[in-house]
Amino acid sequence: MKAIPAVLFSLLTWTAGAGAQPATPPPIAASAPSAISGHYRNVFREWRPELTEQAVNARLDEYWRSLFEGGEDSRVYYPAPATANGPSAYILDVGNQDVRSEGMSYGMMIAVQMNKKSAFDALWNWAATHMRYESGPRRGYFRWQCKTTGCDQDAVPASDGEEYMATALLMAAGRWGDGQGIYNYSAQANAILDAMLHKEDMNGGVVDGARSMFSPKHQQVVFVPVGDAADFSDPSYHLPAFYELWARRAAGWQGGQERDRKQWARIAETSRRYFEISSHPKTALTPDYAEFDGRPRHLEGHGDFRYDAFRTAANWSVDQAWWGKNPSASVLSGRLLDFFSRQDQVPYPSLYSVDGTVIDREGSPGLISCNAVATLALNGPAPSRFIADLWELKPPTGKWRYYNGLLQFLGMLHVSGNFKAY
Repeated sequence: MKAIPAVLFSLLTWTAGAGAQPATPPPIAASAPSAISGHYRNVFREWRPELTEQAVNARLDEYWRSLFEGGEDSRVYYPAPATANGPSAYILDVGNQDVRSEGMSYGMMIAVQMNKKSAFDALWNWAATHMRYESGPRRGYFRWQCKTTGCDQDAVPASDGEEYMATALLMAAGRWGDGQGIYNYSAQANAILDAMLHKEDMNGGVVDGARSMFSPKHQQVVFVPVGDAADFSDPSYHLPAFYELWARRAAGWQGGQERDRKQWARIAETSRRYFEISSHPKTALTPDYAEFDGRPRHLEGHGDFRYDAFRTAANWSVDQAWWGKNPSASVLSGRLLDFFSRQDQVPYPSLYSVDGTVIDREGSPGLISCNAVATLALNGPAPSRFIADLWELKPPTGKWRYYNGLLQFLGMLHVSGNFKAY
């Protein structure tokens, strides 16, 4: 990737607009957390008050045009043959030439946040048609990896895909209302929530290795809900901002609404504590994989801070911005951003041991994006360097645009105040 111009690391100095300049944005702290108050900070305008909402929205539209409507060197969204349920489309992992539940769920979330209902429905149709297990012990889960023509490349479900899909569907119901069949978003979301929480209840125990996506013993999301891969977690899969929403919206399996909502609330609290025990006490870096007690899971290098782990700080920060239930998130973000502010390479390296030892000096737009989102948890103004770094990024092109592009787009939505808990 191209080097990003260095930006001074300094706190924002507030100045009033003059003449035709737009008014200074609202105060940084809302009277209540964002999901309660409905006020979502536009940190870009806190950083540069002269930016208009139109300018920020134009940047979001640029990302949409590039990643969802652009040419063969920029897009990740591809129309596919229609099904009996209507148009379909998939998000392509361009570098690996396959379709992943992670990317499909991110694409659905971006579409609902951007108010792109037709794209949302097309992605959901493809996922429901080609990725969902329709029978057997894994029924209701989604294949994490498929060929572009269907599945035929199945390995196992991956918990982050279901988490984002269920939440995107709930938000679609909140934003657009429910339709019929697979477009009854609330019913489809609740079917996924039920499978994630109650798979072992549904199957009468562990059958052919299929397990619940949330460990009944540890009340935590598992890495993969099959066999031994359900015996540890992935810190970047912990999404208490979403669990808190589920604790308010879940219908409950077999009429157990109160039971399930209480359990989702407990799981949210467990994840908030997990961020503290899985992050390094000096750097706040987390490993890709971790034991349920927070210790790194050293499996094929994933005990280090690698690509999955980019997202963990964004998760604890969005949760605190939305619900305000984890004051330690501010400490963690401060510790993490202080670590990155002391990296003198521009852009800073992307892969580390959790103690901060550099593994790979190549920078990553995906990490830059997630670190900008991490500023949402801070008590006070966002350090300018991290907001400027995200603003200066452009929608990626080329072979590896899939992961970076989706993280950049999600980061832009969060930092601009356009990622909302519908």
